[in-house]
Amino acid sequence: MKSGMDITVENLVKKYGSVDAVRGISFSVMSGEIFGFLGPNGAGKDNDYKHTSYST
Repeated sequence: MKSGMDITVENLVKKYGSVDAVRGISFSVMSGEIFGFLGPNGAGKDNDYKHTSYST
């Protein structure tokens, strides 16, 4: 099923005070693709997902 919606994130940054939790992440997800975040604990996967999900 193709929805016609693509996602593009460019230079995502999330700060907690003076600490960069996420710095300069860019990616694109095309319609019909399956996409996931992989990385160690504390790498910012949760922040990336939350900001991408709620910024429509």
